[in-house]
Amino acid sequence: MITLYGFAPAFGLPDPSPFVMKTEVQLKLAELPFGRARANPREAPKGKIPFIEDDGEIVADSTFIREHIERKYGIDLDRGLTRDMRARAWAIERMLEDHLYWAILQVRWADDRNFAKGPSHFFDTLPPDSREAVRAGARKRTVDALQAHGLGRHAKIEIDALAARSVASLAALLGNKPYLMGPEPCGVDATAFAMVAGLLTPWFESDLRKYTESHRNLVSFRDRMMAEHYAGFLQKAQKAA
Repeated sequence: MITLYGFAPAFGLPDPSPFVMKTEVQLKLAELPFGRARANPREAPKGKIPFIEDDGEIVADSTFIREHIERKYGIDLDRGLTRDMRARAWAIERMLEDHLYWAILQVRWADDRNFAKGPSHFFDTLPPDSREAVRAGARKRTVDALQAHGLGRHAKIEIDALAARSVASLAALLGNKPYLMGPEPCGVDATAFAMVAGLLTPWFESDLRKYTESHRNLVSFRDRMMAEHYAGFLQKAQKAA
């Protein structure tokens, strides 16, 4: 039995981490039974979420998790794709995970208002005498990581412009198709869905969110994938509203 370790629902999303959502959708596409459990990044084998436990074997990082389940269970999430299509899927994934994701972090962690209503609450359950120090330290590490990556060295307007190019590129690649590579979903659709959902959540205010909303095919793609893979979450959200 596979156990997927992630966070609890937050920010109007099934999980605040796009990488957890990516892995969860890929497990569903693979039609593998799995359970969910919560974990703290400090407890994770590589210091980050997600990771899985599969019959006692621990596998960390969403890319290696996919590699593991495909190898162990004889699954190919890109079945039906040509060599060229597989290459494009990998390139899209790298654009999203190694570029656009960092713009999402900037929106959530570097903007004071968004941080206060979002990631700041990750630390609410800590003891009062250490809460603020841990909260400030985590934010500093994230902002420092943005600087080390390089994206965080730019002005906000420049970051938005760079991220918008990735959003526009993704929208152009999707076009009028239901999924990125055609009529059937493949591995990269899980990644794209998770990133687009993270951008579109109304929890955070940003020019990048508004720009993403202007691409109706991306909004429809998010809605379609959410309905297919998180119907229960949507029902709970509607009842709560």
